[in-house]
Amino acid sequence: MSQLHVSTHPLVQHKLALLRNQKTEPKKFREVVRELAILMVVDATADLPTVEVPITTPMGVANCQKLRDNLGLIPILRAGLGMVDGALEMLPYAEVWHIGLYRDERTLRPVEYYNKLPVNPTVQVCLVLDPMLATGGSAVATVDILKRWGAQHIKFVGLIGAPEGVQRLQTAHPDVPIYLAALDERLNEMGYIVPGLGDAGDRQFGTA
Repeated sequence: MSQLHVSTHPLVQHKLALLRNQKTEPKKFREVVRELAILMVVDATADLPTVEVPITTPMGVANCQKLRDNLGLIPILRAGLGMVDGALEMLPYAEVWHIGLYRDERTLRPVEYYNKLPVNPTVQVCLVLDPMLATGGSAVATVDILKRWGAQHIKFVGLIGAPEGVQRLQTAHPDVPIYLAALDERLNEMGYIVPGLGDAGDRQFGTA
């Protein structure tokens, strides 16, 4: 099974409380999603390989570390868009490739409608961004797409997950680490995370 990392950082938990609050308006909601994305990306990239490079400082030469690999950010449309700006603040040279999936509300299965990946892989590490890991269908479908594309190292970075979604992603792709701010109780009969925060896309874009 892939590793599941659930953050216990006080800042993450504080900001997550703001997201869960049904009184948090879309503008504030978007700001907090961006801030959480920064914190979660720091966690998800903690084990990335580096190479040593000499850097000239005003006082001499320092042996420093730089990231070895090129990174790609893959937000799952549309809710994943809210995490991109925060991730780019930490990884300003990352490439961003969008994959559009929506969940069929009758079958709860993902339907692909948009894919802007280049013909061949241009990065060594892919971070899949989606605030909610609910049924896991969209996450599994996105990783399927990335592996067919030729991606070798993939990580899922989200905010809230349900046990059902985590298990589905771990079963389908045991090599993909999962990074979450919280693991909640369960899914309800409509496939929403409980207690969760509602529909992350609707709350970001004011379309509830």
